[in-house]
Amino acid sequence: MYDSFHFINYVGLGLARAMCACAFLSVLTFGASAHAEARETADIVISLNEALAKTIEHNPQLRAFTHRLAAEDGRVVQAGLAPNPELELSVEDALGSDRFHGTDSAQTTLSLGWILERRIRQRRAGAARANASLLAADAEILRLDVAAETARWFLVCLAAQVRRLRADEAVQLANDTIHAVQRRVTASRAPEAELARAQAELAIIKLNREDIAHELASAYHRLAAQWGETEPGFSRVDGDLLMLPTTKSFATVSSRIEQNPEVARFISKERVAEAEARLAEARRWPAFRPHVGVRHLEATDDVAFVAGITVPFPVLNRNQGRISEARATLAQTRADAEATRVRVHTSLFVIYQELQHSLHRAETLRNDVIPRLARAQNEMRSGYKRGRFSYFEWRSVQTDLLEARNTLLEASIAAHRHVIELEHLTGARLAQP
Repeated sequence: MYDSFHFINYVGLGLARAMCACAFLSVLTFGASAHAEARETADIVISLNEALAKTIEHNPQLRAFTHRLAAEDGRVVQAGLAPNPELELSVEDALGSDRFHGTDSAQTTLSLGWILERRIRQRRAGAARANASLLAADAEILRLDVAAETARWFLVCLAAQVRRLRADEAVQLANDTIHAVQRRVTASRAPEAELARAQAELAIIKLNREDIAHELASAYHRLAAQWGETEPGFSRVDGDLLMLPTTKSFATVSSRIEQNPEVARFISKERVAEAEARLAEARRWPAFRPHVGVRHLEATDDVAFVAGITVPFPVLNRNQGRISEARATLAQTRADAEATRVRVHTSLFVIYQELQHSLHRAETLRNDVIPRLARAQNEMRSGYKRGRFSYFEWRSVQTDLLEARNTLLEASIAAHRHVIELEHLTGARLAQP
């Protein structure tokens, strides 16, 4: 099984929850695109949920993080281990003078000693587990960051595909315009300058389409890199940008602040600080060292039981500096957590307002602006052929229609991007496609 599977289990998430918790599936509508783009039988199409699944399973950063998690597991185990006992052998009253000459009067003692850590080991293990929880929070942040980055690049790819489609439509429209102008020039009803202008505009549109093709190729590679591929194993991403999301109220959005990965990390960090403070308090009292054993007296060939205990005398609290440090760290962590909550709330509000603005722009363009410009463009085209309108009047409406469609596209892209950022900030699904 891949290491990424262990990583997902470590942070308490299965693959399905990993994608749903990120909630980036709500960004785009999967299935057939609403656009009439030609489909080749050799196309390899990838959807956003497939891209996220590949990312969670194969992303190089996530797989590398599993080693840090394994190392932390080892630290937790180590922190809970008790110290080994000590075996001591001592010889007394030997190799002296008079009756202590040689070893006839020697006393040989074999004793077993150990350290009574009392609460220190439990506190140390608790601190290690708190650090493991903090690392798990870091893992969750990384997972959400990587998933959000995948969603962003998927959105870039999809946007570039639609822009390329728009560019193809613009080329077709420019070609139709050239044919219409050519007929009027041939009939001596329009000057050659109009034809030259139309041909120049076609060349510019083709250059723009070429730029978009280069951007799309780069975006495909960046998306594939999210799951460790240097060459994209797909030829197209699937989705409909113009299917706008329906958002929840801001009150619902803001209620998810505690699910923000950074806030959750501060909660874990606060637990670490509390555990460190308890450990520092426990270490203010030194550990006792009991020992037991047997003693052999050579002079009488007798054996006796011996026992003792070493009790350090704590005249001074040798751990008061660490206790003060731990308490200050705990207070700082709580203050940082509150500051993060305020910052996240502000970011959520700003992004939410931008999302509403983008949705309003998109709806207005789609329902009020583009249909009217499309009707105007058809009338201007027919009127131009009959000589009622000039080329510049016709071309002006064409330009307005293309700009409106591009503006609608950009507003839709912005709306989906804002949804990604909102869900990245909360770690929860906040929109429906």
